[in-house]
Amino acid sequence: MDSEKMIAGLMEVEVHVPAATSLKGKRGVVKALIAALRNGLNVSVVEIDHQDLWQRCTLGVAVAASSETGVRQVAQSVEKIVYREPRVELIRFDLDVIAGEFS
Repeated sequence: MDSEKMIAGLMEVEVHVPAATSLKGKRGVVKALIAALRNGLNVSVVEIDHQDLWQRCTLGVAVAASSETGVRQVAQSVEKIVYREPRVELIRFDLDVIAGEFS
């Protein structure tokens, strides 16, 4: 049996939420951003850091594709969606591309 190739993209997206004056305020903005990413791109998203800070959030985003180009295209789309959200400022965007084989 031939083995198949899978490429995974793992992104860390750190944002600043300047107008948030409480955890509840931040949570509303973060939930909307997570929903936009999940619904628009069909990626997995979770808040991975800074849960206890009012104005900061780090999201972990994961995607699987059949090519590195596909992963990089989705990563660019993730960045665009974050930039389009007027309530957040992008601080950092890191992408790791991981190749694997399975049979």
